[in-house]
Amino acid sequence: MTTPGLPAALQALDQSLDAPRRTGIPLGNWRWLVRQRLGVVRDELLGERAGSQDGWLAARGGAAFRERNALLSRLTELSSQVLEAPDIEATRIELKRLVADVNRHLQRLNDISYDEVEMEIGGSE
Repeated sequence: MTTPGLPAALQALDQSLDAPRRTGIPLGNWRWLVRQRLGVVRDELLGERAGSQDGWLAARGGAAFRERNALLSRLTELSSQVLEAPDIEATRIELKRLVADVNRHLQRLNDISYDEVEMEIGGSE
């Protein structure tokens, strides 16, 4: 369900969000770096495939798909804000929240994949 590059893309984005505080890079360069990394996360989210069509897993897969679309919407909004917002700290905080939410989404997808495999092999019963 997930693309293999999503965890690495999230980690790169998360690290870049702290860069101005740690390294003192110019704000314009930081904004551009974050915007590029947001693009990679966006591409990885778009690369997700639909989940299982099996009964109760289909409902969870549909919820994950809707969640992904909401995350993509937020990502698009923040992508423009990172280049234009005068209060960059508020935008940085929102981006940190987005990273945490995408990580939770990734965990949900992994849980669905695990349950799908468990169901195929019969589980522990």
